[in-house]
Amino acid sequence: MSMLMCPVCRQALTLDGKTWRCEQAHNYDVAKQGYVNLHVVQHKHSKNPGDTPESVQARREFLNSGFYQPLQQAVVELIQQLEVKNLLDIGCGEGYYTSAMQAVVEQCVGVDIAKTAVQRAAKLNPEVTWVVGTGATLPVLDGSVDLCSSLFSPIPQAEILRVLKPEGYFLVVTPAPQHLYAMREALFEQVNPHVPDKFVEQLQENFELMAQPVVENHFTLDQTQLKNLIAMTPYAYKAKPERRTALENQANFSLTASFQIYLFQKKAVI
Repeated sequence: MSMLMCPVCRQALTLDGKTWRCEQAHNYDVAKQGYVNLHVVQHKHSKNPGDTPESVQARREFLNSGFYQPLQQAVVELIQQLEVKNLLDIGCGEGYYTSAMQAVVEQCVGVDIAKTAVQRAAKLNPEVTWVVGTGATLPVLDGSVDLCSSLFSPIPQAEILRVLKPEGYFLVVTPAPQHLYAMREALFEQVNPHVPDKFVEQLQENFELMAQPVVENHFTLDQTQLKNLIAMTPYAYKAKPERRTALENQANFSLTASFQIYLFQKKAVI
């Protein structure tokens, strides 16, 4: 069963050869890289939305070095325990986490607004249905999803509620308070701890919190790895250039990554 929805008329999309079609005769070709673009012109606010190609490349190189593998593993194990059949990963980026999640479900859809990221993701794992689309209007059918995930990505709550099945799950990963603290200390004069529990407050009306594990990993980066990490974070453009340069000149830098995982379940509508 396809989970995809036509972004124009909201009918179900069916894959016919290399083209997704709906009953209203709208059709969307699968690109040669293996993804489909369902981000229609009327939903666009800029010509090339999402992460820059440089940021995507930096993230790919950093994640391939394995520093965030403990998080990837923890997420996959949690999904495996839930025994869900399908999942939708919102803000899938270049696919590092999505591709690993696909191994423990029957059907996996990864959506991101950044075309350059989805193009890279599609080369990583052809078993995932990779989609260029927007969280503002997820190109997914009402009540079709067992599990939605958002790892370091926006949370379009109304859309998530729409696409989730009754009692479906929502998995959020966000920085824990001390995440990359030493790096932020080097980049900014004042460092405010991350506040992950704001998401619990935002979601408590419609979702019940089921689990909230924290995953930590300590590592030392060489200069190239450190530059990639800085480039893939929002800190890259928020920090003063001279502070960023001083940090990038470090030969070795020790850090702790600290991730807050939240597992929610959609509350029954009374």
